[in-house]
Amino acid sequence: MASRLYAWALWVIRRRGRVTAGWLLVLAVVGGLALSLSGRTNDEFTVPGVESQQAQDLLKEEFPQASGAVARVVFASPDDGGKLTDPGYAKAVSAGLKKAAEISGVTAVTDPAQTHTVSASGTVAYADVTFDVPPSDLSEQARSEVRSAMDSAREAGLEVEFGGTAMAPRTEIGGIPEVIGVVIALIVLAVTLGSLIAAGLPLVTAVIGVGIGVLGVLFLTRFVDLSGTATVLAVMLGLAVGIDYALFIIARHREQLAEPGSDLDDSIARAVATAGSAVVFAGATVVIALAALAATGIPFLTAMGLAAAATVLLAVLIAVSLVPALLSFAGERLRPRRPARPERPAREAGAWGRRWGSAVAARPVVVLVTGVVALLALAVPALDMRLGLPSNAARPTDSTQHKSYDLLTEGFGPGFNAALAAVVDVRAVPDDRRQTTVTALRAKLAEDRGVAAVAQPVANARGTVYVIGVVPRTGPDDQATTDLVHRLRDNAPAVGKSGATLYLAGTTAAAIDVSGKLAGALPLFVAIIVVLAFILLTAAFRSLLIPLKAVLGFLLSVAAATGASVWVFQDGHLNGPLSVASAAPVTCFLPVLLIGVLFGLAMDYEVFLVSRMREHHEHTGEAKEAVVAGMARSGRVVCAAALIMTAVFAGFIFNDDPIIKSIGFSLAIGVAIDAFIVRMALVPAAMALLGRHAWKLPAWLDRLLPHIDIEGAGLPPRAATSADRTPEASAV
Repeated sequence: MASRLYAWALWVIRRRGRVTAGWLLVLAVVGGLALSLSGRTNDEFTVPGVESQQAQDLLKEEFPQASGAVARVVFASPDDGGKLTDPGYAKAVSAGLKKAAEISGVTAVTDPAQTHTVSASGTVAYADVTFDVPPSDLSEQARSEVRSAMDSAREAGLEVEFGGTAMAPRTEIGGIPEVIGVVIALIVLAVTLGSLIAAGLPLVTAVIGVGIGVLGVLFLTRFVDLSGTATVLAVMLGLAVGIDYALFIIARHREQLAEPGSDLDDSIARAVATAGSAVVFAGATVVIALAALAATGIPFLTAMGLAAAATVLLAVLIAVSLVPALLSFAGERLRPRRPARPERPAREAGAWGRRWGSAVAARPVVVLVTGVVALLALAVPALDMRLGLPSNAARPTDSTQHKSYDLLTEGFGPGFNAALAAVVDVRAVPDDRRQTTVTALRAKLAEDRGVAAVAQPVANARGTVYVIGVVPRTGPDDQATTDLVHRLRDNAPAVGKSGATLYLAGTTAAAIDVSGKLAGALPLFVAIIVVLAFILLTAAFRSLLIPLKAVLGFLLSVAAATGASVWVFQDGHLNGPLSVASAAPVTCFLPVLLIGVLFGLAMDYEVFLVSRMREHHEHTGEAKEAVVAGMARSGRVVCAAALIMTAVFAGFIFNDDPIIKSIGFSLAIGVAIDAFIVRMALVPAAMALLGRHAWKLPAWLDRLLPHIDIEGAGLPPRAATSADRTPEASAV
């Protein structure tokens, strides 16, 4: 791999202008396609085959007016003792709902006075505005018209808030916290590389890669259902890995330029051949891990993983093509102003990393025990993890969705926001028995101790499907509500004896179904990741113990990051500093996403650290000294890369979307734990304990595995100068 990348880098250097222009052309073309042909993102987290989705499909087929987007308008009277039933307030509400009924695409509007959806106190009421299209197809103009229609109610002094599937906010990025994360990355780059020009290059290449990736995702929304979360994840990973991959190559280039007599072109090619080999290998693990999300069998998660994988792949391609081209343009300006003096002892290079590596290697048992105990302690909250999808309670407290949630809870009880839809298919029931069957079922549902109220059944025009609203006694995020759904479904077979089929649907039931599906897919996904990591690292480092150590460290990182996420988002700690609106179950697909992403990033640091250790061991045969040398050569750059990734991910913690917030926190804490505790402490400690045994591989397995040259052992031992390099030599 190294020799091919060396030849490739020389080819890029000779054609640096065309390579740079080619990437800019790709950016322009993809941008044009995205701006002219992009579709809409779809934030409905559906899973084919689960019960709630079966019910939704049935409603679309038999009861389409019940499957469209719904804007729930919540009215609250002012604190002056007035009630919504007062003539002035009632008239204002009626006028607003009349305007809403005139909006294009609206099929039905309920009136609180007629449907009795006014609280017992008379201070809170709600109306539903139903559209003829699903939420993903609803235009922003329609949402705006619903909000404008209620101006008469606001002018009368009423508080008006909005909820429902039609009024879910769009996922947005690019706020001040995200910008601060990028600024921190620039500062870290400048300090690490000691040059503003060198610091700016990774940002430029990362932005180009992210631009192509995100614009490509937007273009694909015209043909494929992609969530807004997929776009944000692509931005997160594209920025983080794009900056880091460029950093590794540029840092290696500047390290080589500091050597007396080093040739510029040869240094660029060697940096791509060595650090670039590690980038390609590590990037491949990230891409494969993200693509492996397809193994969950969940379409929205598969699309999310593939979109992020494509962005990471772009970052790798840019790192080994655009980066060397720009390095060639920068030329001698990247050479350190104070090159290393010949009389300077070699061991002083990377002094901080050498001191840290020596300290860890001197007390490996203490470091290992302390680190493992600390990570296990962080992981303890994960034992009580509950999965779900965030409700409107998790939205920012000043958002209309959160306010509507609070008003409905105040007026109708905590279970109102967890309302279930019992969908009854009576096509197999004789016509004369359908009404009595549904009536008996309604009575049976009302008997459950967890049910607060059951609405009257509503039938479609043909009388083949009925919908019964069921209000639990507890909120959507309570375990008791989950238990209620399972209990009602367990009793569904008794309904089937009459010929009817009962489905439980609604937002709460869908969240429970998606969570259950993902929890079931998690063991298989973890097994795929662990086996993949073991095979790849065994081939790269010709060892069995190093992959075993790497996998165990990765599992510790995931456990600790998951525990920290549960402690914050489910248990409700640090709600104020992190702007978490409400404690709630962990986002159902967060563990799978965290495992996939963190696996790839953990392997990045593992490869960059251990490859430098192996490089030293191959030349000297000294196992313990190889650990110290590897830390000296790579420790500072790995720490800088981890700080950059942590800063980029942490910038998304303050995003208003609760899903993006939890992803940003989990990835930030996961990267910090894996880099600074596992890779910078536990890895050198374990390598010091293993000694020469770490580098052993059975002969029969060595013959079976392909040889991957990451360290550049196959490169020429001496760099040719620009004057004596021939075209033939350049093509080596």
